[in-house]
Amino acid sequence: MSAHSESEPALTMRDVAARLGVSPMTVSRALRGQRGIGEATRQRVLAEVAALGYRPNKRARELRSGGPSELIGLVVTNLANPFYSQLAVGLEQICVGYGARVMLGSTGEDPATEREVVADLVDRGVDGLVVAPAGHDHGHLGGEQLRDLPVVLAASPPMGIDVDCVLVDDFGGTREACRRLVARGHRRIGFLGLPPSLWTGSERFRGYAVGLEEAGIALDERYISRHRGDSALAEEAARAMLALPDPPTALLTANNRNTVGALRALRDRAQDEEPVALAGFDDIELADMLHLPLTVVSYDPVELGRAAATLLFERQANRQASTAPQPPRRVTIATTLVDHPAPR
Repeated sequence: MSAHSESEPALTMRDVAARLGVSPMTVSRALRGQRGIGEATRQRVLAEVAALGYRPNKRARELRSGGPSELIGLVVTNLANPFYSQLAVGLEQICVGYGARVMLGSTGEDPATEREVVADLVDRGVDGLVVAPAGHDHGHLGGEQLRDLPVVLAASPPMGIDVDCVLVDDFGGTREACRRLVARGHRRIGFLGLPPSLWTGSERFRGYAVGLEEAGIALDERYISRHRGDSALAEEAARAMLALPDPPTALLTANNRNTVGALRALRDRAQDEEPVALAGFDDIELADMLHLPLTVVSYDPVELGRAAATLLFERQANRQASTAPQPPRRVTIATTLVDHPAPR
């Protein structure tokens, strides 16, 4: 009879790892017969598994019979945002070359949910994680908390932990977009931003603020909204700005969801009202077919996903080779400004 009673909660790979003082990845590799761990460690894991009566899940059985050799967890904040689907495409492109598959989890922009999703993916035996954090507290993604599971952060630098990350030039891209609007004669520029607790939110706001400061334009709180990236909230904020006695003559949006909200607010303006210019971070589909001109801060989220996966697998190889650990690395994806004129 096994040491685990059917009436007790089912053991997880993380439970086994905690009892042995090793990482879940080590347990996973021992069960799969993979390289990267010593034979003594492998036998110790197998003995503990037998003693506890731990049963690997279906995925582990499939892996031992010839399935993919790795499973990479991807944690994102908002599945409705096309940015994350493109990031996943890039991640998967690299993973395929390593015989790996991607398991996706969404947090709904809630840090507490993020902790649960990460813990669940670790329990399922992922070999690495790519995480787009929902907040600024990243302690649960550190080495000790995840028992040294390789982690790469996407679109945010690590806070209080030493892990690799891939960023977009959030500050530079927004600053250039603001400069473009100023160069076209705009001095009342509304900003539909993101929460300041997010790296993208703070950096894109900083780009907007610096762009105005360089032009000698003071910040005006009436023209600033910093809410969660939701098209309905952005639309509401844009309508409020446009209803002011001296409304903005241009809007700058911090992501594609906010651009959609701004477009909906501008769509209903009367024909005789003064046109409002629009610039936004992130490409949006059909931008070249809109009823008004749009300037976008463009970059390749697929490239971001590829870069994150490359960092992750390089980190794994470094650990398996037992060489001196590399310091945390940071990759920044460049942005460009693209003007989409209104159709004639």
